[in-house]
Amino acid sequence: MLLGSVLVLLLLGGGPASAHAALRGTDPADGSVVKTSPRAITLTFTESVGLLDDSFRVLDPDNQRVRTGKAGHAEGRADTVSVALPEKLGTGTFTVAWRVVSEDSHPVSGAFTFSVGEPSATRAVLPSGADDNPVTDGLYNIGRDLAYIGAALLIGAAAFVALCRPPDRRPLRALLLGGGWALAGSTVFLFFLRGPYEAGTGPAGMFDPSGLTRTLSSRPGLALLARLVLLAAAAVLLLRQSRRETPSRAGLATGAVLAVGLALTWAGAEHASAGIQVPAAMTSSVLHLLAMAVWMGGLPALLLLLHRASVPSTVVIRFSRLAGASVAVLVLTGVYQSWRGLGSWSALTDTTYGRLLLAKLAAVAVLLAAGALSRRTVRRGTAVPTTTTASVAEAGEESRVPEPAGAVAVAAGVSGAAASAVSARASVSAGASGASEASAPGADPASASASGEGGSAASEGGPVAGEGGPHPAEDGSSPGEGGPDPAEGGGSAAGEGGGSAPAASTPRRPLAPAEDTRRRALRRSVLFEVAVSVVVLLLTTILTGTLPGRAAAEAAAAEQTAGLPVASVTIIPFDAGLGMRGKVQVTLDPGRVGDNNVQAVVYGPDGGFVSIPELRLSFTLPSQDIGPLDAKLTDRGGYWASDGLNLPIPGTWEMKATVRVTDTDQVSETKPVEIVR
Repeated sequence: MLLGSVLVLLLLGGGPASAHAALRGTDPADGSVVKTSPRAITLTFTESVGLLDDSFRVLDPDNQRVRTGKAGHAEGRADTVSVALPEKLGTGTFTVAWRVVSEDSHPVSGAFTFSVGEPSATRAVLPSGADDNPVTDGLYNIGRDLAYIGAALLIGAAAFVALCRPPDRRPLRALLLGGGWALAGSTVFLFFLRGPYEAGTGPAGMFDPSGLTRTLSSRPGLALLARLVLLAAAAVLLLRQSRRETPSRAGLATGAVLAVGLALTWAGAEHASAGIQVPAAMTSSVLHLLAMAVWMGGLPALLLLLHRASVPSTVVIRFSRLAGASVAVLVLTGVYQSWRGLGSWSALTDTTYGRLLLAKLAAVAVLLAAGALSRRTVRRGTAVPTTTTASVAEAGEESRVPEPAGAVAVAAGVSGAAASAVSARASVSAGASGASEASAPGADPASASASGEGGSAASEGGPVAGEGGPHPAEDGSSPGEGGPDPAEGGGSAAGEGGGSAPAASTPRRPLAPAEDTRRRALRRSVLFEVAVSVVVLLLTTILTGTLPGRAAAEAAAAEQTAGLPVASVTIIPFDAGLGMRGKVQVTLDPGRVGDNNVQAVVYGPDGGFVSIPELRLSFTLPSQDIGPLDAKLTDRGGYWASDGLNLPIPGTWEMKATVRVTDTDQVSETKPVEIVR
């Protein structure tokens, strides 16, 4: 019941908002000058946000922290937060640094300034993103990478065993165990690191009680706990199914439910849980992750089997069909998610999210090309003539003679006791992956008895070439002795009379040169696919932590709607000789056509404020032969400023700064500045 409640919360918790919160407005406004001390600071975002213990830091002009009240949501609104200020702040410019957690689980931060009475010459300046700890962020991203890889190995290997039905599942147990432990370990690691990741502190705070308590009450924390519970249930299921030759229907159904639940722990706590069309987005995200895991997790399973002497052709064909279906799902869901994340064609090249998406698409294209190469290799190894029912009947005793490796005898449409005891082999060193289905001509090879598929593969009913003998059935008998077929879970090796056929032991023999060449080529191709798959998974992890293009556009629109000033800041270095060098920082507010406020601060070689006798600033637009326009700066006690500079036309203006460092020495420097409409 608890797990069901957590999954329902993950599924229904998303509201109509933008993935990644963006600041919509502040009170006091950024860069504003108020006459009296405000009673509180209020921030409004584009979506619901969560608060941290230290979401607000207010610094006075002397870079000392101001004692504030406890931050909380204003007026019961989840997208608005506020913090109370002391009654008397004093005068000067104050800096507000903030950090909150978006509805899609990613922390966002920023800073802005306001002045009481008049701006001060000194102020505390916090660059955007200064609250992020690079070590914590790096470790958290590594944990997310391992979680994706672990999920792909666990779900992909389990699907390969259940749906492709390889005769010998023992080599794949290492993949199942490795994927399960990687996913479990990374989940525990992410749970403890979640607190420092949200707060922007170092990894030493992983075991801080307050951080763990906050994680336990957050949606990402609940998702990680649900993932651990689902992994425990999956471990029990795999342990029980390992005692069976073939998975039961109940086991397959339970495994499918657990796989969907695992995928929900990602969809319910990341981009899909916030934004437009949340139910459709979460459904698409679950399908996308499962298809990715089945395809990319099945590739290592196939590669592992290819290290053996041979792989049954039916296993190859089944995985080829499974890979083709997975790619179709990936294409459909990927197109929808790309549209939802980008919002416009221009975002594909103008945003970080779009460029990362292009890189991922390029990697997937390389993966599909490698899959096509594997498919051609498989076709060359399995393309053989088919035989009819009459041909099988005429085969007689010749059908009992082991055929050379690589040959496939097909009995199309033969069923049950009506079939002759054809002991044909399908020991084709092949594997398939990629975008489309690699189907060999004809039906599956016939064995001594047929399953419900209308004739089972001989390669499944008997020993795989190169393994030296038959696979024992669950009751200890081999298929050739009348026991159940280990690949199909039933049927006998009886001929028409129903008697037991003697077991035919196929001795191990070296592969022919052509067969060995095909096997080596296929192994190289699949190994390359596995390597590219890892790159695709890494890009997927980066994408899930990147601001989507649609959200970036909405954030910019929110700033314009709220009237937030978009200041243009230009740094002009100067060197007047004799060690008199430094830089001028010029701020145009809002940096658009029309009236602009100008503020200029002069810094010395050591980065500190310096006082100079005079600073002049002029603007010229050469393309329209306008200017120079004098900004008419005045010294305002430590910084230079001007109100109402009118720049009438958009374009690239030349800003000329003349710095007089002594009564007789001065230097002039020019920098371009873009003025937008």
